[in-house]
Amino acid sequence: MTITPLRQRFIEDLQLRNRSPRTIEAYVYHLRCFADFFHLPPDQLGPDHAHQYLVHILHEKHASWSFYNQAVSALRFFYQVTSPRQDIVVRLPYAKRPRKIPQVRSPEQIARFLAAVPGRVCRMLLRTCYAAGLRIGEALSLTADRIDSQRMVLRVFGKGQKERLVPLSPVLLDELRAYWRDVRPKLWLFPGQDPTQPINAATVQKACQKACRRAALPRITPHTLRHCYATHLLETGTDTRTIQTLLGHQRASTTAVYTHVTTTTLKQVVSPLDVLPTLAPTPPTPSPVG
Repeated sequence: MTITPLRQRFIEDLQLRNRSPRTIEAYVYHLRCFADFFHLPPDQLGPDHAHQYLVHILHEKHASWSFYNQAVSALRFFYQVTSPRQDIVVRLPYAKRPRKIPQVRSPEQIARFLAAVPGRVCRMLLRTCYAAGLRIGEALSLTADRIDSQRMVLRVFGKGQKERLVPLSPVLLDELRAYWRDVRPKLWLFPGQDPTQPINAATVQKACQKACRRAALPRITPHTLRHCYATHLLETGTDTRTIQTLLGHQRASTTAVYTHVTTTTLKQVVSPLDVLPTLAPTPPTPSPVG
């Protein structure tokens, strides 16, 4: 596919701001869809076009709020940086996504799930996701040099190319060493069929679906494992500030959602019914005799 000079400048503007390859790919996709919808280059479109397009993807394409907000981010970047148009930017509102309580499985369910995952690479990747609370993209980008066995930490590059350190589980380290001896990955720790590329995220998702069917479990994804990592840490006494740092959350409110999931605190709550004095039922009042 031929890249127009305008699209090339858009890509370069994103690269200059150190946006991740996945973010660049997503933003280019959204800008292309916007232009294709009107069959015009985006620098020839105006605020009414932007409004019409967002209504279209929301009501006709039934886009999720995440998809919608990603489209808004792509268009905002284009009209703020590549082709500045403040009159369009003000017509690009972000949506407030509904905050759902994360789906969390018990440690026993996670153990059954991981045991049922087919394929050595997929299984090891998912065990790493759970052991370190990684996003799928963070796990896919791991290389051997990011395993620091001397300090017992993993060096993880998260959203916005921000690096953080995550404790390296001794159990995980032993498993990774055995995995390394068997698989002998070259560049990426979890390679795909093409060893110069990491395994495809879609392949990992399919492996998760197969594992759930094999173990007769409800839906579990790589991100479910991240939710479980945070919740299980919270239930064993790790404070939310530490969990926020381990997960790479910028805002404490993002991590606070796990306090609504953990059952440890809930089990300590005493219902007011439990402390009411026990009294015999009051007999009914006799009806007056007429």
